[in-house]
Amino acid sequence: QVQLVESGGGLVQPGGSLRLSCATSVSIATMAWYRQVPGEQREWVAHRAPSGHTDYADSVKGRFTISREKNLKQLYLQMNNLKHEDTAVYYCKGYWRGRDKWGQGTQVTVAS
Repeated sequence: QVQLVESGGGLVQPGGSLRLSCATSVSIATMAWYRQVPGEQREWVAHRAPSGHTDYADSVKGRFTISREKNLKQLYLQMNNLKHEDTAVYYCKGYWRGRDKWGQGTQVTVAS
């Protein structure tokens, strides 16, 4: 059973920073972060390929950084200069043996 567990969410003021973590029970080479606002579709945020190549949604480019531990069992999302519109539940996703695996999500709320 593959498990992904996100942590690090919380309440932060606009302009502030948070660092999300995603711990996995197995090493997963291909991982990404997504986010979802209630009533809306889940939105891709950032991706890190096994090669180390990273990619970001335009809305977070230059503010968010995806990274991971070398053991491929810990994924991070450093979020800086947070905006109201970044408020969402953030999920990590891993591609494991041909299937997408999701964590339970962590809430990020950006408010004054």
